[in-house]
Amino acid sequence: MKVLISADMEGVCGVTAWVQVMPPEYGSASASTVEYERARARLTREVNAAVEGALAAGAEEVIVNEAHNGMRNLVPEDLHPDVRFITGSDKALGMMQGVDEPGVAAVFFVGYHAKAGTPHAPLAHTWTGTVNDVRLNGRSTGEFGINAAIAGHFGIPVTLVTGDDKAVAQVQELLGERVVGVVVKVGYTTFSAIHLHPVRAQAAIRSGAEEAVRRATEAKVWTLPSACRVEIDFDHQARAEACLRIPGVTRAGDRTVAYTADDALVFNALFRAVIGASDVSFGP
Repeated sequence: MKVLISADMEGVCGVTAWVQVMPPEYGSASASTVEYERARARLTREVNAAVEGALAAGAEEVIVNEAHNGMRNLVPEDLHPDVRFITGSDKALGMMQGVDEPGVAAVFFVGYHAKAGTPHAPLAHTWTGTVNDVRLNGRSTGEFGINAAIAGHFGIPVTLVTGDDKAVAQVQELLGERVVGVVVKVGYTTFSAIHLHPVRAQAAIRSGAEEAVRRATEAKVWTLPSACRVEIDFDHQARAEACLRIPGVTRAGDRTVAYTADDALVFNALFRAVIGASDVSFGP
């Protein structure tokens, strides 16, 4: 069997600030080369720990897909030499690129965070800072639900999640307790947490990944409900207005848009179109 790792960054041990996860080349005030380089090194080590665990448990191959801002944050030279890895943000399946590769039988979420609006969850958000909520047939979810639905479309379960305590709990609530959860930090607030030492976090991830491979045949595949109603709440009404140019997207509230998706690929394509359309300027 093959394992796909979707590697995000906000859920990595030691991370509690945007400055740590913002690639400096974007020129944001919330960027620091020093902080970012430290965090991307820890991300790479946590991914390697998951790779080592998966291979130790018998996985034939591990594919790593970059899933954080810009999707080129891992340090390639420091990655486990037995992986293939996917980088770049212009990918049809986004955070789940590679899940359709032949032989993939399990998905790992590494470095994941909680959904937008979650109290006491470090850097909780959903996709962007402008999305307040995403609901599938009325059920609120985060990036983890979006990505699990894409995996489910191809009949593949999520078997491991690593990140903060709120993220792990939300994934297990949605996908079931058979998903192995590795908590590397416990959130105090949006910008503070108590962490395992990075070495201990990596050891826990390695152990969790081994167990997650062994559980792959027992894990539940989570699929999007048929004719699923998708609702997206924004932080400003202008974002909702801009999305109405997309065929099939309607207004469902002052700051909310909605559409119907027959499967996860349609859901994903329209979701990304809506996110793109909502990126409007408020300047003069």
